[in-house]
Amino acid sequence: MDYKKSTAAVTTITRDRNEIDKATDNIYESIVIIAKRANQINADIKKELIDKLEEFASNSESLDEVFENNEQIEVSRFYERLPKAHAMAIDEWLEDKIYYRKPESN
Repeated sequence: MDYKKSTAAVTTITRDRNEIDKATDNIYESIVIIAKRANQINADIKKELIDKLEEFASNSESLDEVFENNEQIEVSRFYERLPKAHAMAIDEWLEDKIYYRKPESN
């Protein structure tokens, strides 16, 4: 999924509890599913950010050379402005974009 095009809210908003637990009829189960998806989103974004920042890493061992890389700063600012992972996960949940299943209990 392209997280850069997410329409999730950047600020905190109040959600209707009944909308969140509509699919599972259990608010706790819904929150666990949303939390697991938020962890996946966060890991994907973190990996992408680290990969982009590694392009700017210098191989020199010298600590004397401290310089400001404007491109690196812009990349970091872009990722800071993205909606938080939990907001994206909640939007996906409310739009029925998250697949989940319960293992059969014996």
